[in-house]
Amino acid sequence: MNETGATDGAVAQRVANQAVQFYIPATTSLLERRPRTLKHGNTFAVLDHYGDIIAGEGSPEGLFHDDTRHLSRLELRINDRRPLLLSSTIQDNNVVLTVDLTNPDFFVDGHLRLERDTLHIVRSKFLWQGACYERLAVHNFDTRGHRLRLGLIFAADFADLFEVRGHTRPRRGRHWIEVQSPDTVVLHYQGLDRIERRTTLRFAPDPVALDEEAAAFELDLKPGQRSAVFVTINCTRRQVLPPRKTFFVSLKEARRALRAATSGAASVETSNQIFNEILCRAMADLYMLIAETPQGPYPYAGIPWFSTAFGRDGIIAAIEMLWIDPGIAKGVLRFLATHQARTENPASDAEPGKILHEMRRGEMARLGEVPFAQYYGAVDSTPLFVLLAGLYYERTGDLETIRALWPHIEAALAWIDTCGDLDGDGFVEYRRKSDLGLINQGWKDSHDSVFHADGRLAEGPIALCEVQGYVYAAKRHAARLARVLGLPASATTLEQQAASLKERFEAAFWCEDIGTYALALDGAK
Repeated sequence: MNETGATDGAVAQRVANQAVQFYIPATTSLLERRPRTLKHGNTFAVLDHYGDIIAGEGSPEGLFHDDTRHLSRLELRINDRRPLLLSSTIQDNNVVLTVDLTNPDFFVDGHLRLERDTLHIVRSKFLWQGACYERLAVHNFDTRGHRLRLGLIFAADFADLFEVRGHTRPRRGRHWIEVQSPDTVVLHYQGLDRIERRTTLRFAPDPVALDEEAAAFELDLKPGQRSAVFVTINCTRRQVLPPRKTFFVSLKEARRALRAATSGAASVETSNQIFNEILCRAMADLYMLIAETPQGPYPYAGIPWFSTAFGRDGIIAAIEMLWIDPGIAKGVLRFLATHQARTENPASDAEPGKILHEMRRGEMARLGEVPFAQYYGAVDSTPLFVLLAGLYYERTGDLETIRALWPHIEAALAWIDTCGDLDGDGFVEYRRKSDLGLINQGWKDSHDSVFHADGRLAEGPIALCEVQGYVYAAKRHAARLARVLGLPASATTLEQQAASLKERFEAAFWCEDIGTYALALDGAK
């Protein structure tokens, strides 16, 4: 029995039950499906190789905007049949998905009326400013004319990202669908947060049939003739041009914006062609993850579950990319400074000076069903923020930016010395303030990631080994920044604090019996 009268097994079960609410169930294999992924800003799409969306249980497929799935089904049909897949590829710059499709054999009354591989369909898709743009270009390679029916089946469940991940909600908002005109249908969702989310599908040319679930187009193709269908799927209230014109205008803008975003980055070329291709792929993937914010570029953590701003991930990505593009570090620093905690809020683990861990825009976050609207449950983001500021100045000499950030750096340092040191032993520790918060708040943040050799979970407050290293580096860099800002007394204090931390760390964390440092110190030290 422990102090509360509960058995250790009951405590462990309660911890496990609390942790499972944010667990991502392993019901489907992303590697097996190898989905096609597109992203721009706060919008991303997870598609199958056909360019379709078939979102079954546990599947992340869909068109997402601001942590909400705005399209959960989109399936292409030729004469009510699924086409045959020839190839599927995303351009090297990650802007456009191109899928080559063809028709299957079509029989009427037992007679072959359209042999497979007669029609070629090029399906092109890309994302831009909260919308998905699609073109279906059909080419008849037969010596005879053919009349065919193209169909697009669609639906939107408006599931919050955490619902898609497996979270069950007792209540949801209200759905309705409106066919606005012969070429436009709008899927609506009024959330419990009183926000109306909508997905607008607009087609060109006008479908011959359009209802709440599907659009159909009749194409009469002569020998060798081409025809095209355009679709715009808009997740915002922004007005867009007619689909045919919008597709080409938006594609040009998307490519131009990507070139501008990468124009300041260093390029690397070696004598090994394969290595060059790896570098190009890595750069393209990194820049796909970057979103433009009012404060500058910010690298999101990953698709599908983590396509948002994470403090730790953004900082580490910015550090790793400093030599390539220091502008990313500047954007990260300014974004995190803007969203630095100013007051204490136990529900979000916020404390004055603390740096953001995660930000979400979905319905569940807005309602507080998950604590991640602006969540600060990370013990390492704050010292890493100070460290990034020091490394950014070393790389750029941009004193103007550092001067603007200095009050935020001082607030972060104050958090390290006060709220960050829960028991006053000189080390930075964590312990969540709310049952909804993360149990472990370092980079290994699963509920069972910090444990003793016998398997017992560590009890807080927990001081992680690497976090003390971050604090040491942060104070050393902050001391250098203080000197260039004309604050020698502050610089001397920070240098002394760093030296003292180094000595205390060696004494407390070194384990002579195993010849290395301890992973962490628990509440009993």
